[in-house]
Amino acid sequence: MSREKAKENKKIDLKKVSEIDDSYLDQTLRPTRWDEYIGQKHIKDNVKILLKAAEERGHIPEHILFYGPPGLGKTTLAHLIAKETGKQMKITSGPAIEKVGDLASILTNLASGDILFIDEIHRLNKIVEEILYPAMESGVLDIIIGKGPSARTIQLDLPPFTLIAATTRVAMVSSPLRSRFSGGVFRLEFYSNEEIAEIVKRSSKLLKTKLDDGALKEIAKRSRFTPRTANYFLKRARDFAQVHKKELDQKTVKEALNMLAIDDIGLNSSDRKFLEILIEKFDGGPVGLKTIGAAMSEEEATVEEVIEPYLIQLGLLERTSRGRVATKKAYEHLGFEYKKGVQNKLI
Repeated sequence: MSREKAKENKKIDLKKVSEIDDSYLDQTLRPTRWDEYIGQKHIKDNVKILLKAAEERGHIPEHILFYGPPGLGKTTLAHLIAKETGKQMKITSGPAIEKVGDLASILTNLASGDILFIDEIHRLNKIVEEILYPAMESGVLDIIIGKGPSARTIQLDLPPFTLIAATTRVAMVSSPLRSRFSGGVFRLEFYSNEEIAEIVKRSSKLLKTKLDDGALKEIAKRSRFTPRTANYFLKRARDFAQVHKKELDQKTVKEALNMLAIDDIGLNSSDRKFLEILIEKFDGGPVGLKTIGAAMSEEEATVEEVIEPYLIQLGLLERTSRGRVATKKAYEHLGFEYKKGVQNKLI
């Protein structure tokens, strides 16, 4: 068999595999129409008006910034906007644009009406950010050629484009950049358990997986109010049921998530370790971030940005001026008797 024929057969085989497996599941589960996007109604309503008004005027949509915790659907909203406008979307991220030349290359290769999506825009280089201002406001790109007294500036006209940006740290986006998102700055909220259940139900149909109502509710209540987490739990529960030849019911979901060390309210092993150390070693607090980070052998940023937000959201933890404090609810969840200064494990 010739080398060319072998390559051709290999391509065919790979194509067959891609048709029968579910690679790139995150893309498969991503909504492709507005009616498939569950939740965030206030954002959808505002964006629809923005797009409709721009279409009726014959203009491109104005620049938009989405912010909120990871996994709530910022990238999905950008894809839906691109599909609604019928324009091509170029995708990049803040850390990927290291130099002014990188941004210039991206902007000059856009076609009229294209959408540029920049994820994690708060990590954009400040020098690059300065070049982005006139591009967003006036549609021009200012490039400095040369150095010193002989340096000169040339101005390139850019095709009209819409910048859609996303960030998990909106406070780190500078005020001048934030103010240039004239289409709006929108905060994505956490989802309700009912909305999560609807999302999981839709995802299970796409995965051709049967779930009963009990299984749906079990995944939803442990999903930390986040669609990405819910879909992850669905995929892992499906794998568990497949390997163990079980029906994907509530009992199977519980077994699968217990194997992942996810408890009834969505706490993982790191969350529980944090609370246990806070209660057992420090009498429930108050204790400083550095101290508890050292006790957990975790970086302070991980504790503050990954572990604590969900605990605070559930009312299991308080941040005070003196440090972190475990609430009565945290004691009860872990099975400790709530008595200041004394923690006796309940039997």
